[in-house]
Amino acid sequence: MARTVLITGASRGIGAACAAAFAADGWNVAINYFSGEEKALALSSSLKQNGANALAVRADVSDPAQVRDMAAQVLLHFGRIDALINNAGIAQQKLFCDLTDADWDRMFDVNVKGVFYCSRAVLPHMIHNKQGKIVNISSVWGIAGASCEVHYSASKAAVIGLTKALAKELGPSGIQVNCVAPGVISTDMNAKLDNDAISRIREETPLGVLGSAEDIANAVLFLSSEKADFITGQVLSPNGGFVI
Repeated sequence: MARTVLITGASRGIGAACAAAFAADGWNVAINYFSGEEKALALSSSLKQNGANALAVRADVSDPAQVRDMAAQVLLHFGRIDALINNAGIAQQKLFCDLTDADWDRMFDVNVKGVFYCSRAVLPHMIHNKQGKIVNISSVWGIAGASCEVHYSASKAAVIGLTKALAKELGPSGIQVNCVAPGVISTDMNAKLDNDAISRIREETPLGVLGSAEDIANAVLFLSSEKADFITGQVLSPNGGFVI
């Protein structure tokens, strides 16, 4: 029976690249989206046309009730969830002194609570089966910190801490929990960066290029595979040497 992956925030960027990579590897793919319905449905249709089993399912990962319903839909449709990719996230550039309570809360609601709610929703199934993979998407800024993105950096650092702790708790149940912390990637989230900023980042990156969504998808697919069965609680940061 084909394995099933649930990828949050999969309508575009890294999430969409992950969906394509898993589908190409023979997985059933559940594509979570919140606001990008048109893109999610188009991606699902494209994967199906290429012979994959795909399902687009809407849920706000910051809403525990919607997350529970999403997990139930995926289990009903595919009968199993073998891997969860907690990719859904938001970003915002703002001076620390200008941050509002709402800015801070929304960042943590999506980037941290989303990981909590989604993991909690799939874990009874994984624990029952004594196997499963959870890959959480953090950021290089969760490791190094970024000026004018304190709340974003803090939320992504929290994801790293959550990953390491949950890996220890779930190890006896045969479940691996790991984290991918991308460097600067050419996605919509970074499209707002001007040419000067992009040039500076390239100069500060030993490999001299920005990463692609596919670079991250390859790392996520590896950590979700049987090749990574002895890897848990780790942070893999594909960043071109930007942070070592």
